[in-house]
Amino acid sequence: MEYSLEIDGTPETIPGGTGVLLLHPSTGETDRIDTDFLKTDTDNFLVISTRTTAREVKQKLEYYDVDEDCAEILDTLSIERGYSRRRSDTVHYVAAPDDVDGIVEHIDGFLEAHDGKLRLSFDSVTELAYYAGDEEAIETVERILELLEEHDAVGLFHVSEEPHSEAVVDRFRDLFTGIIDLDEDGSIDAEF
Repeated sequence: MEYSLEIDGTPETIPGGTGVLLLHPSTGETDRIDTDFLKTDTDNFLVISTRTTAREVKQKLEYYDVDEDCAEILDTLSIERGYSRRRSDTVHYVAAPDDVDGIVEHIDGFLEAHDGKLRLSFDSVTELAYYAGDEEAIETVERILELLEEHDAVGLFHVSEEPHSEAVVDRFRDLFTGIIDLDEDGSIDAEF
């Protein structure tokens, strides 16, 4: 299955099973790229959020006019931080941002439960590494990439370069066939 991409400087389509790394400065404006990725050529999508709460993800989707009927959100922050939360058919929670087994199980369940063109956005792998450690974050990404391939789905993985060593960033780069480098000025350099 081919998936359309409508992000400047990237190929028009990518094959199912592709993971795309979004490398950005910590001040980078990633929401535009994220929502362009999610709203194009998609039947259902899952946002895994280790950086913001489900409420903030919903606000972002609404602001960028993304069809929320296609959306599911996995909020990893609210329980640990003691925020109020409303579980629904489309909003789910795991206990903490470092609950990697819970995150991977939920992604697997989402991919199993839906047909058609499926996308996921992991925002952010850097936050996952902050809570769980670099090795655990790298291993988790590998597990998710295997699921994407198995289910012919595609994913966008956010990594902020600044907190990581160059060696860790290189290890993340090595996992992906598609890389989008977002500069501080908003320009994009893509490598597929």
